[in-house]
Amino acid sequence: MSQPNPYATLQVAVTATQAEIKAAYRRLVKQYHPDYHPSDRSSHERMAAINAAYEILGDEQCRQAYDAQHRVQQTRARPNVQRSQAADRELEQWLVLTYNPVSRIIEAVLRSLPRQIDALAADPFDDDLMEHFLTYLQDCRRALTRARYTFQAQPNPAAVAKVAAHLYYCLNQLVDGLDELEQFSHSYDDRYLHTGQELFRIAHRLFAECRLVR
Repeated sequence: MSQPNPYATLQVAVTATQAEIKAAYRRLVKQYHPDYHPSDRSSHERMAAINAAYEILGDEQCRQAYDAQHRVQQTRARPNVQRSQAADRELEQWLVLTYNPVSRIIEAVLRSLPRQIDALAADPFDDDLMEHFLTYLQDCRRALTRARYTFQAQPNPAAVAKVAAHLYYCLNQLVDGLDELEQFSHSYDDRYLHTGQELFRIAHRLFAECRLVR
């Protein structure tokens, strides 16, 4: 637990003279001394804090020792603050440049498959329907290639390592799913179709586990 700041307790600036500190102490004693406020239960605690602060600042050598110690503490704390700020900036950059665009692509690919499967189910042997389905697969593959390049372009912050891993595996599952669906278009073997859909379902679960507030 951090110690009370004696300057704040005595309501003086850190540049105050010893005379100003003494004057502030006398003023606060008159204001909060229990003898002047017998019904105020908190006056005892307040006076104890005021006396403790004056013991530090009222003596010039004690004050110098306190100031020196306070400067050391601030110096030690500054690198931690800087590292924290740098980590926050890195995370924000990753969200903007990596997570958001990759997530939008993944979401679009996941949402589009059911409609395409339903359209093809009308007649899988219809050349026009199958050609439309193959065009859809090619569009998805190009989109996922962009997503992979985007994902690899920025280092993943340690704070979101698990989220990044889920994104990576999600992209892999989608690409593998497209491969299976393309095999179906050549062989009309339903096993490829079912496997492709299952890989998309796995990707959907992975994607649900790596959602962040965007």
